[in-house]
Parts: sequence; C-alpha cells; structure tokens
Amino acid sequence: MITLTETFYVCLITTLAGLILKLASLAYKSKCKQCSCFGISILRDVVIEEQLDEKELNKSKSTDQI
Repeated sequence: MITLTETFYVCLITTLAGLILKLASLAYKSKCKQCSCFGISILRDVVIEEQLDEKELNKSKSTDQI
C-alpha cells in the first residue's frame, strides 16, 4: 500500500512540473507585451522579436521564390 502512495505522489509531482514547464514555454513564445499570472507580472520588449520574425519571414519568402 505504501508503494502505491509513493507512486501516486511521484506521478503527481511529475505532472505538475510538466504543466508548469509547458505554461512557461507558452508564455515565452507568446507575443504579449505584458503577462500576469498568479501575482507575477512580466513586461517584455516585443519590438525586437517582431523585427527578427519579419527578417525570418523575408528570408523564407526569398528562398521560396528561387
């Protein structure tokens, strides 16, 4: 019975850690300037990211035309 309880807690902790990491990944990939969650507020400079995305888009369009 103790093994079942230990297994449950290991699975629960692993699942919660995976969920937190996935949410952090999604927040990092978002283009939002300000993001607030659970009292934590993040303010990002997204202008530079938009410029990099435009450069990548232009590169891919130029290679598609060749």
